[in-house]
Amino acid sequence: MKQFYDYYNNLVRLSFEDHPFSENPKHVWVICRYQGKWLLTEHKERGREFPGGKVEEGESASEAAIREVKEETGAVVENLRYVGQYHVDGKGGTIIKNVYFAEIARIDEEEHYFETNGPVVLEELPNALRQQKEYSFMMKDEVLPTCLERIEAVL
Repeated sequence: MKQFYDYYNNLVRLSFEDHPFSENPKHVWVICRYQGKWLLTEHKERGREFPGGKVEEGESASEAAIREVKEETGAVVENLRYVGQYHVDGKGGTIIKNVYFAEIARIDEEEHYFETNGPVVLEELPNALRQQKEYSFMMKDEVLPTCLERIEAVL
């Protein structure tokens, strides 16, 4: 398990074990690859980030991950793999989120992308994301680089 503080100085615990904090987390985050590139979304308020969101009533976290990717980017998930789970002790309460890695089959154009402006496809993720104002706070702590290392090593 890795512990660190996020962009807003909240304590984060990240684990690659099988659901160490909750069997039924209420949030998901999906690191996406499409044709060898990174697939993100442009959140209308937070900026560029990987797709994700809340698990809705009656759906599993993996179902939520697939739905959120489709809603926010138009992408169809071909292969979804659990990476890990993190626990944030935030000022507004506790958040437990599953992190997934998705390989994307295709991107369909959607009529609307809910709270986002749709897909953003990048050859590479920029260095020093913390200093990049067009990126969401969710891209600016240790969750992303630690999960990318895990994906590269294991998946």
